Parts: sequence; C-alpha cells; structure tokens
Amino acid sequence: MNTDIHSQPTEAIGQSESFLQFQEALSLAARADRPTLIIGERGTGKELAAARLHYLSGRWQGPFIPVNCAALAPTLLDSELFGHEAGSFTGATVRRKGRFETANSGTLFLDEIAALSREAQEKILRAVEYGIFERVGGAAPVSVNVRVIGATNADLPALAETGRFKRDLLDRLSFEVLTLPPLRERHGDIELLAQRFAARMAVEMGFGEPPAFSEKAWAALLSHPWPGNVRELKNTVERAVYRSNGEAVDDIVLDPFKSPYRPARPRQQAPAQKQAPAPQGCEDHTPDLSVPVKDAVRRLEEQYVRSALDAARHNQRQAARIMGLTYNQFRGLYRKYSKGLNDGEAH
Repeated sequence: MNTDIHSQPTEAIGQSESFLQFQEALSLAARADRPTLIIGERGTGKELAAARLHYLSGRWQGPFIPVNCAALAPTLLDSELFGHEAGSFTGATVRRKGRFETANSGTLFLDEIAALSREAQEKILRAVEYGIFERVGGAAPVSVNVRVIGATNADLPALAETGRFKRDLLDRLSFEVLTLPPLRERHGDIELLAQRFAARMAVEMGFGEPPAFSEKAWAALLSHPWPGNVRELKNTVERAVYRSNGEAVDDIVLDPFKSPYRPARPRQQAPAQKQAPAPQGCEDHTPDLSVPVKDAVRRLEEQYVRSALDAARHNQRQAARIMGLTYNQFRGLYRKYSKGLNDGEAH
C-alpha cells in the first residue's frame, strides 16, 4: 500500500548540512525518471531514501517494490524477478507475476545489488535497457515501465574492475549516484535522532514523558563512532529508555553482548603453512657490533634465501611464498646472492 512521504519513520530526519545536501540531491534526482544508485554504509537508511525518491517522483501513485537481492536464492531468481508460467516447473500450478511486473508504472528497489550473480546481472540489464523480459517457461515478451533504484554499501566501480559486477549494468544504473553520509559526518543529528527515538520508545513503554539523558549519557552517545549508523543509534537509545523504567537515562550500553558470563571466543588457528627453518645466527641475542650493519644484512638475507630454498626443495616460487615475497622480489634476491648460493649447493 502506498504511504505518504510525511508518514515515513523518523530515521529520515536530520538538520546537519551533509544530510540536507543529500536530501536536496535526492529531491532533484526524483524529477528525472532514470535509474539511480544509492550508496551508503550499513544502517544509513538506503531503503528509506529510495522510498522518498519514489514518492517525490512522478511515479508516486505507482507501486514501490523493494527486493533484497542478497536474499534471493539463485535457483529462484528468475521466478522472483520475472515471474513464471503455469507448468514451467514442478509446483508452478498458476501463472505468477514477478517483481518487475508487480512494479509496473512504479519503482523497483534492488537492495544489496552487488550480491547478484553475473547471470542475474545480465538478465536485469536487459530488463532495464529495453523494458522487456520473458517469464520463466514463457516465450511471449512482457513489457514493463519501471524505474529501477539500486542500493549497496559495496564499491561497485572496484567490483566492475575485477569483473565481479557487470560494467554495462553499472553504466546503465549510474545515471545518478546518491551517497548517504554516515552518522558520524552528520554533525548535530545524533541529538535530534536520539530525542525522537527516546520519545517514541517512551510512548511504547507507557512512560508518558520521555526520560532525560544525563551529561554522561550524552557524552557516550556523542563520542561513539556509530559504525552501524542510524540503525545502531536507534537500538542503543531504545534499549537505554526501556531499561530506565521511566527514570533519567545515565547508562548507555553500546555493546549489548557485554557480560562477565559471555562465552570466550574460540581461538582461531592459522592455516598450517610450511615454514623455513630459522637461519643460523638469527636467535634472539645481542648483535655482533664488530660486523658492519650492511654486511650483517647481506649475510642475513642470503641465509634466509638459502633456508627458504631448502624448505621449498629449491622451488623458487614456493620459496618466495615462504618468505612472504613476490616471485620477482625473490628472484632479485636470488640473483643478488647467486654466487654464494651456488657455492653452498656445491658443498
């Protein structure tokens, strides 16, 4: 059901310059009926921003359909996004519309878009580019008029450089890219949001008036970096209010898992790796200051190369890995000390 933008949750409020600049850019982008990307850290409110973008656009009377791409199983992807015909697979007893078709004349919000497989990206590209697709088990093309908004906290250009995100799809979706500021950059908004969350929680708990926050509580809220952004702040404030039982809030619990009875974390063992035996003379002792440092370094490097080669059975690539070097770096050391290494092998 469509809702008015003014009834959206209070997470979408702010008075900081960075937040207001984002809202201004979002309002401008709403006027252009083109694909848009919303980038932001977890908990910054990407879906709220996408919903506001939809309701400010000319499509506001149409449906707003959110899809969590990370939750779509690859085997069900085609059916979820594009629908299926009756009898197209076991259990498909009736024709079913997909999310693209359901969003016709409105907006399709693809959250966590970086989680899509390359195959899924290819199919979405065609639907975005041409506005047509086929249902699973169908041959007739289905035409839709949908605005696509994608969202992620990943670096999509970097993923495209490594081939993990389709460059053509990135180009198609990035008509406009809106980047949500993290809470730590929204100066002044922590107080505003905390008071709103506190008031709402007080009503829910039947406290009447929202409890006041002590200076100690405000100091804790304002000094925290909020890696979980607005979502983390909301949980923290609501937890503090409900635990206060209507009294003033003095204690802010930033880590709800903190407890003297918290189970110890299992120690993670590093994967077994063949190590080179320590070169002779590398034991922990006072260095021989009668040897010039350059000579000592050369001797140590040569010993390390020889020991790594012995451990790797003279496989130079393996020896490089043992020493934590690239193959080219190892080859440079090997050439530098090749005479001494060859003499050692002759013995």
